[in-house]
Amino acid sequence: MPDDGRDAELPTEQDDDAALDAYSQIVIRVADSVTPHVAAIEMTSARRNGQLRVGSGSAVVFTGDGYMLTNAHVVAGIQSGRAVFANGKQTDVELVGADPLSDLAVVRGLKPTPPPAILGNADSLRVGQLVIAVGNPLGLAGSVTAGVVSGLGRSIPVRAGEHRRVIEDVIQTDAALNPGNSGGALADTRGRIVGINTAIAGLGLGLAVPINRTTQRIIASLLKDGRVRRAYLGLVSTPIPLDASAVVRTGQKEGLRVVEVIAGSPAELSGLQPGDLVLRAQGRAVSSAESLQKLLFAEAIGEPFPLTVLRDGKTVQLMAVPSEMSQQ
Repeated sequence: MPDDGRDAELPTEQDDDAALDAYSQIVIRVADSVTPHVAAIEMTSARRNGQLRVGSGSAVVFTGDGYMLTNAHVVAGIQSGRAVFANGKQTDVELVGADPLSDLAVVRGLKPTPPPAILGNADSLRVGQLVIAVGNPLGLAGSVTAGVVSGLGRSIPVRAGEHRRVIEDVIQTDAALNPGNSGGALADTRGRIVGINTAIAGLGLGLAVPINRTTQRIIASLLKDGRVRRAYLGLVSTPIPLDASAVVRTGQKEGLRVVEVIAGSPAELSGLQPGDLVLRAQGRAVSSAESLQKLLFAEAIGEPFPLTVLRDGKTVQLMAVPSEMSQQ
């Protein structure tokens, strides 16, 4: 190339500062927008021995009449408590309903609350996208962390007391989450709530329950009935792309890799094994935990649930019979 006598332009410290400022401006704008809608909540109930049982975390106002989203594990077994907002206002709250499988719960403020946050659609998220978490970790109200979407469509096994369950279709993020973040907001760069953070002790991962059509259905059931009747399979999975030969044979580009099968679950009884690649359920292609989860509502309980899996390069047909998901 001809030399025009000018030195190549190299990044300068000023360029770095400008990029940092742009990043900071996004985070600050979203934090200012979302923080007023996020409360610190403390749920308490008296035990027979006179001691208090306490669950604490965060909650996000999502209706104009004071209904708030939080995590089911924050309110497990507790019916009432208190919510405190960033402006110092507080209200007593009561539990409306909880769904352990999605780790979502709804509580209602008994006094006026700030206006609702804007709910987005997590189905539009992409890996690498910037997200901002707002919550109350370790009792520090209105804390903000930022990161990127690290993974989508995850399913995570957790233990609640003596029970083992799987939270389906979670968002994985590298935004730092700690106890107290549970139930807080995960927002996109436009300040729309795309997830409810779930900080599960011992996992060491930033996870959030997505806001999408399936969770909107769950929320509607919680508002109406206080619970969600769910069918239970008992598998832990992660979405993966199929290799070229599998795409040709199956006509699908993605499937669900089975990471773990819960002992004694309908999935184990069907013959499903770790390493299997689930292609279809009830005759429908599945490529994410959400696509499987939306088939597992009340109508699937106790009914034949055919599964098509790829195992060692061969297609295998299995039949599961989902049980009803325990509310514990």
